[in-house]
Amino acid sequence: MKKYLEEVMNKHRLTFFFVTCLLGIQAQVLNVDRTQSNDTVFRRNKLSLNFGFNMDKQRRNLVQFAAQIENDFFLKKQRTVWILLANTDASFNGKNILENNGYFQTRYRDNDTRRYYPDFYMQYQWNAVWGLQRRALGGCNLRFRFWENRKDDLYASIGAFYEYEKWNPSLSGFGFIKDSLNNVERYFPRLNSSLKTSIKFNDAIDLAASSFVQFPMNQKFKNFINPRWILDLRVSFHVTKHFTVQVQYDHSYDGYRPLPIEDYYYNLNVGFLLGF
Repeated sequence: MKKYLEEVMNKHRLTFFFVTCLLGIQAQVLNVDRTQSNDTVFRRNKLSLNFGFNMDKQRRNLVQFAAQIENDFFLKKQRTVWILLANTDASFNGKNILENNGYFQTRYRDNDTRRYYPDFYMQYQWNAVWGLQRRALGGCNLRFRFWENRKDDLYASIGAFYEYEKWNPSLSGFGFIKDSLNNVERYFPRLNSSLKTSIKFNDAIDLAASSFVQFPMNQKFKNFINPRWILDLRVSFHVTKHFTVQVQYDHSYDGYRPLPIEDYYYNLNVGFLLGF
């Protein structure tokens, strides 16, 4: 019994160590990755909608909208999952664009049933405030499970992807001084590493965190020490079986941006999740 308690305590210390590392390092936390109560009814498809909306009348109408849609298709007797994910954030002050960013993502991977399995993914992204007109990427990681149980889990992965970017400072909504700036297009591979953990505190509260560190591998690895560092941390409070309140923090750090914009950005919001 004593040995079992020591193993449990050591495992939880390791979990919180990785969470601390994640906090020190915008990933996408997937609802399929959260540690939740097991559904005894087999469902081949699960749809989740996370949304927020706000409109104020100031000098002009200030409209803010955020939404994330996730659809999980379970295949091979739930051993693998095909994930479709869409996210958008937009803010308008009258006709002026204050924020317009989002992404579409698809991935195919194991449904947390095997210790090792490839994780295939593609993504399309944009962010008008940064001047990022488009970013398209595709790649594969080898995903490794440290452990998985009813209360918590820990996963890591490593792989590579190839990305194409077009940066355009003339976009409506670009948030920085655009004088003497030109369009920039880039093509290069990145080494991609990730950590993912989730903890179920009780039947009403769970935490999920994902982190990606992505190293550029161009120009003979000259820029390798300037990675893109992304974190998504989400705490979920279950109100009913189909309705959840989520508090989300995410940040993005990139020391290798081609336009003179900030390296670090963060976002903190409260959202409402509908599950079907």
